Amino acid sequence: MSVMQTILVVDDDLSIVELLRDFLENDNFQVITACDSSEAWALFEQSTVHCIILDIMMPGQDGFELCRRIRKESSVPILFLSARSDDVDKIRGLTLGGDDYIVKSASPGEIVARVKAVLRRSASQQRMDERILDYGRIKINLTARELMVEGERVELTPKEFELLQLFAEHPRQVFSYEQLLDRFWEGVGDRHTIRVHLSRLRDKIEPDPNQPRCLVNVWGVGYRFEGG
Repeated sequence: MSVMQTILVVDDDLSIVELLRDFLENDNFQVITACDSSEAWALFEQSTVHCIILDIMMPGQDGFELCRRIRKESSVPILFLSARSDDVDKIRGLTLGGDDYIVKSASPGEIVARVKAVLRRSASQQRMDERILDYGRIKINLTARELMVEGERVELTPKEFELLQLFAEHPRQVFSYEQLLDRFWEGVGDRHTIRVHLSRLRDKIEPDPNQPRCLVNVWGVGYRFEGG
């Protein structure tokens, strides 16, 4: 089941806020609203927000300044919504980090369509930004710290993930017992410590842990990663 995405609508015109809420909720978005920048900032800090529709002219801090503040913390998509169609305002909004600029004469349906478009672009960029090591049956998402084996998610302890990441980022490179102890246990421990952890890791990634083909032992030296 997909997670409902939350849209933060920031505008001091309550009629616009309510209209956008109705259209967005009709498209299965969760909507939270603010009438000024200070209230919007508080909601932004408290909530998981997937997109912001942001008016420019508001009491107190304007939308440009709020955008500048948000961009110091987050890359969440921001759509400026303004009564002004000046190219100067549009260029300023996009330069500050806005993802789109919509004039208020646009229909609510068009605004919802623009929200969906910017969310699709954002999701696509996130996938591009993810660091994924793909070894066929084994896929390691370094950004999300997730392991998939034959399409199934496999839970790892933090130490197991760090060990697997090291090996997977350096395929066929042999890591000695001493290197592994120094890197992960600050030199405290022995070969048995490493064998226990790698045995548990093999149980999770190998088709047959008794005959390992992914994480293999180099007798008398250490271990190397052969891929999936």
